[in-house]
Amino acid sequence: MDYNLVAELILKNVGGKSNIKVMEHCATRLRIVVNDDSKVNSEEIKNIKGIGGYFFQSGQHQIIIGTGKVNKVFDILNKDGEIKTSGIKEEAYSNLNIYQKALRSLADVFIPLIPVLVATGLFMGIRGFILQLGVELSPEVLILSQVVTDTVFIFLPALVVWSTFKRFGGTPVIGMVLGLMLIAPMIPNAWDVASGNVAPLQLGIFEIQGFQGTIIPALIVGIFGAYVEKWIKSWMPSVVDLIFTPFLTIIIGMIAGFLILGPIFSTIEHLIMNSIKYILNMPFGLGGAIYGACQQVLTVTGLHHSLMIVETSYLSTEGINPLNALLTASMAGQAGAAIAFVLKEKNKEKRALQFSSIIPCFFGITEPLLFGITLTNTRVFLSGMIGGAVGGAFAKIFNIAPSVMGVTFIPAIPAYLGHNLLMYLGMIIISMGTGILMTEILLKRKG
Repeated sequence: MDYNLVAELILKNVGGKSNIKVMEHCATRLRIVVNDDSKVNSEEIKNIKGIGGYFFQSGQHQIIIGTGKVNKVFDILNKDGEIKTSGIKEEAYSNLNIYQKALRSLADVFIPLIPVLVATGLFMGIRGFILQLGVELSPEVLILSQVVTDTVFIFLPALVVWSTFKRFGGTPVIGMVLGLMLIAPMIPNAWDVASGNVAPLQLGIFEIQGFQGTIIPALIVGIFGAYVEKWIKSWMPSVVDLIFTPFLTIIIGMIAGFLILGPIFSTIEHLIMNSIKYILNMPFGLGGAIYGACQQVLTVTGLHHSLMIVETSYLSTEGINPLNALLTASMAGQAGAAIAFVLKEKNKEKRALQFSSIIPCFFGITEPLLFGITLTNTRVFLSGMIGGAVGGAFAKIFNIAPSVMGVTFIPAIPAYLGHNLLMYLGMIIISMGTGILMTEILLKRKG
């Protein structure tokens, strides 16, 4: 690859340096936010020799170059240091519409929580695997292991409120306190109330209970509390701000949370989860097939961020996340279809570039594969969807579900040690195999 030529052509077709607002890169893609999108010639970018694909998502022009190669192109583009190379998320956010901003904000709330959810989920898988081997743990060790695995899920509403406050400009520690109040041990536990063991507190016409296992109420309370705090700060005298702003924020947030927002959005969350469970639990794995087929369509449109609420809610209430396996099935189907398609490519250089777009998929990053390979041919993308559908049906029939979110494919393997690991690997093989087979069939029919 002539890196200088690639950099020159990219610069030309994004409208020159003067049109670049900010530029960054990840492992495989060059990410650019421009001042004027109309100056970007996407078709010419796609046709540059050495470019694996192009797509526009989340306010960013993303150019697929490949692992190791993107670094070199990036360095050439900014060899004189004139281009801004930080703050791309902020700049991209300003270019989004209201709906895209909402999804982006949602992702910004839940992404900081993923590391701890991954860590506890992996530990839960390891513990389950040890127990399956017949190893008996002492009561003390078992309790300590439960502290590691259960604490995050017990206090998850508090973490959600904390993260929401941080995202929407509130004081994070106030958010944490307000979140802890939602699950305070003095309030009747939501699980005990649901089982009928205890009655909720009665305050006039209001019934008060904890919000253990809920996500949407915590999110809404966090957004409300953050804006209440900013409103109070706008008129509170600075001399008493330190005392009265947190006091009023917590009082107003707690009253609204327990009496209004919490009950309303608990009902909404309950309805949403019941609807999703109904679809996923359709007979013969049909629900898994639907999700496995369509999940990567959501990724293409950016709607996949909205499912973080569903995954988190599953983990909080049931301790497992069936969407994780279905997501991997969907990715594996597209990977199989892409492999079959690329193997037909006769140009060695182009084939090598396309294979570099497939590799990130095995580590949970599908955008290079989707926009660089499968979406370039409708039959190939459809083959990947069929592969995801077959794998998704298999996952639901055999109840493959780990206690983790945020990691998929190969990185997720440790999380399945105590959750049908062999079935998980079998699901990947089935999804990829079906994707490969369907690509061969559909492309042969086209030929």
